[in-house]
Amino acid sequence: MPDDGTAPAPSIRFRSSLGTPLGQNAAKLLLLGSGEIGREVAIEAIRLGAEVIAVDRYANAPAMHVAHRSHVVAMTDGRALRAVIEREQPDVIVPEIEQIDTTELVRLQEDGYAVVPNAAATRITMNRERIRRLAAETGHVRTSRYLLADSVDDARKAAREIGYPCFVKALVSSSGHGMTQVRSARGIERAYREATRHGRVPNRRVMIEESIDFDTEVTLLTVRHYRPNGKPGTTVLAPVGHARPSTVYHESWQPMGFPARVVHGLGDVARKVTGLLGGFGVFGVECFVKGENVYFSEVSPRPHDTGLVTLGSQWNSEFALHARAVLGLPYQGPEPVVPAAAHVILGSAVGWSPTLGGLDRALAERGVRVFLFGKPEAYPDRRLGVTVARGRTIAEARRTAARAAHAIEAAIAFPPRRAAVRA
Repeated sequence: MPDDGTAPAPSIRFRSSLGTPLGQNAAKLLLLGSGEIGREVAIEAIRLGAEVIAVDRYANAPAMHVAHRSHVVAMTDGRALRAVIEREQPDVIVPEIEQIDTTELVRLQEDGYAVVPNAAATRITMNRERIRRLAAETGHVRTSRYLLADSVDDARKAAREIGYPCFVKALVSSSGHGMTQVRSARGIERAYREATRHGRVPNRRVMIEESIDFDTEVTLLTVRHYRPNGKPGTTVLAPVGHARPSTVYHESWQPMGFPARVVHGLGDVARKVTGLLGGFGVFGVECFVKGENVYFSEVSPRPHDTGLVTLGSQWNSEFALHARAVLGLPYQGPEPVVPAAAHVILGSAVGWSPTLGGLDRALAERGVRVFLFGKPEAYPDRRLGVTVARGRTIAEARRTAARAAHAIEAAIAFPPRRAAVRA
């Protein structure tokens, strides 16, 4: 579903060539956040000939294993961020997580640095209130009803107005952290504490959101990029279906089949929201589908965790497309998709240097690939890897990916030495 889109941020220029990594003509890509998403982006950027610098708040993060250089800094510390960026002088700054001093990113962009997708979009999308207001009030796309609350009492009042069941959500979060479904007033206080303490950035302000009885939750991976003729464009990839048994990403599959009218509606929402944000790169636009109605939920200004399935479903994964787009290289999409599914591999205990067993059983499954992230610390439900499987049908791919993931067990090699690093 390509279209011409709106003009991207001028700080990303169209390229037909790249220099040599570690040379004076290198194209430098600096990752702010170096988890599993960042690792796959780093790998694809390196394949294209870019020089990659990985930054995160803890050592030995996944992208640091493959990057040319790495730095450990507190990314909510604007001065520390600027010091690293001024030292490295990157061609493009690629945020991968939410816990970043976005005000400093704005200043850095004003100073001439290229921020992906752009500093304003990063600041808006990393806060649920800002992106919801932009989508609903400026873009006039359909969303669930929502209210904001700054205290437990405010949350109770908002929930009464919204109605039960409803969701209490942290304003800055991802992958379901700081989000609770509440079915009665008795659950509000606990949900409010969860949202204010366990979002990616602690905040007393929370969102109370209507719980839609939707048929399907879907991600529209939307790429803003240059075309081979040097003109900007937007491509919406085939819908990605996903499941969250609790509130955290558990499995995803592509393609998610919909009638043409629904596909058209999903594409319209994805293009409208990303057009308001502007810039370059992959956006993960999340929507609910109820019958033929499409509701916008939220958007991530980077490759999405549900998009891990594209490591098996597409020739160019979302990570390859993100690397192309942010380096100013062209893409002519969309492209064929084969039935595939991804399923998370979760930690079961707390400890350092986890040893992952069961690989012989997982890899005995036909059509399976295993991606282990190499995170230095495990704790219950931390995402340590993902299995990706192809199948003749989506149902077959989902079953195969699930069997392979469940075969892999996390055995902790060393006991806990200090508090867990949440990432």
